[in-house]
Amino acid sequence: MVNFKPLDENYPIEKQLGDDAGPVVLVNLFTVNPEDQDALVEAWQNDALFMKKQPGYISTQLHKAVGASSMYLNYAIWESVSHFRSAFSNPEFQNALSHYPSSAVTAPHLFEKVAVADCCTA
Repeated sequence: MVNFKPLDENYPIEKQLGDDAGPVVLVNLFTVNPEDQDALVEAWQNDALFMKKQPGYISTQLHKAVGASSMYLNYAIWESVSHFRSAFSNPEFQNALSHYPSSAVTAPHLFEKVAVADCCTA
């Protein structure tokens, strides 16, 4: 079972799920014992295949830290917090969290694009 750790202790994912925003990007940092990396990727793949079928899903990508680190970063784009909340709260998804290795720790957080003059658009 994956263990949850807030990326922002002042406003954890549980609070963010009550917000109304969109589109949003889920950034999720995973750490796992080196010997559990294959199991983490397999569990993540199963979750990603489930999420791809959910309303409001746009895309996702998994990244592995360079070198011998056993840290992973996932980002997923959703049409809205509401869509992500529905998928994340789905009992089928919640039950699948038990397939992660016991050493897995995840730190999920939702973000919105920010417009910065001459740099990027929202």
